[in-house]
Amino acid sequence: MTKQLYTDIQAAKAKGEKKFVVLIDPDKVRLGQVDRVVELAVRAGVDYFFIGGSLIVNNMLDQCLEGIRQACSIPMILFPGNSFQLSYKADGILFLSLISGRNAELLIGKHVITAPYLRMSPLEVLPTGYMLVDGGVPTTVSYMSNTQPIPANKDDVALCTALAGEMLGLKLMYLDAGSGARNPVSSSMIDAVSSAIEVPLIVGGGIRTPEKAYENARAGADVIVVGNAIEKDPELLLEMADAVHSASLVETNKE
Repeated sequence: MTKQLYTDIQAAKAKGEKKFVVLIDPDKVRLGQVDRVVELAVRAGVDYFFIGGSLIVNNMLDQCLEGIRQACSIPMILFPGNSFQLSYKADGILFLSLISGRNAELLIGKHVITAPYLRMSPLEVLPTGYMLVDGGVPTTVSYMSNTQPIPANKDDVALCTALAGEMLGLKLMYLDAGSGARNPVSSSMIDAVSSAIEVPLIVGGGIRTPEKAYENARAGADVIVVGNAIEKDPELLLEMADAVHSASLVETNKE
C-alpha cells in the first residue's frame, strides 16, 4: 500500500497550503447533479473527494466511484458511515474512530470487523480521530452513533480530545458539525485544536459560504470539507475552492 495521500496532506500542512474537499453522498447520485459537481471540481482544482454518508440505502457506492474515476483523476477517499461502506474502487479510506463519543463500537468495535478487509485492500488507510461537534440541530451522525456531540462552546474539551487522539497515534483529526448543521464549528475551537496538535486538522459541517470556508482555513483547518451547500448549489463550489486555496496564499505570504 502506498502512503501518498497522507504524505501529500502532511506536506501541504508543512507549507501552509490548505486543501479543499467536496463530500459526495452516493445516495444523492440519483439527484443527477454529481456529473456537474465533478466537472466543476476539475475546473476549481478540488484536492479530494470524500465519498460516503451516515446512511447509504442503495447500491450506488461502486457506481458513484466508477463514474468519478472515469471523469477525472481527483483522489477519492471513503468517508464511511458504517463498516459496510467499503469499496476497492476508491484511493483511500478515513479509518474513523469516534473519539468524541463513548460508544465502544465506534471507537474500536467496527474497526476489528473491517481490519482484515482493509489489510488485503489496495486502499490507503488514514487513521482519523473523528470529533462530532454540536451544530445546533440533531444530526444523522449523532442519532446513528448514539453519542452526544462536543458542546460548541467547549473549546477545551475539543482540544483535550484531539490531544488524546494524537497521543494514541491517530494521524488526522476531524472536527465535524455534521451534515445539515445549523452552526459550523467555531473559529475559536478550530484555533484551539490546531494550535495544540501536530497532525493535520480536517473541518466540515455547516460551511455554507466561501467567507466561512476562508475563515475556518485561516483559523487553522488544514482541510475544509463541504457537502450540503454544494448539493444545493453546485456552482458555489468554484467560489468555495478559491476561498480555501486563497487562504494558502495568505499563509505563504505571512512567512
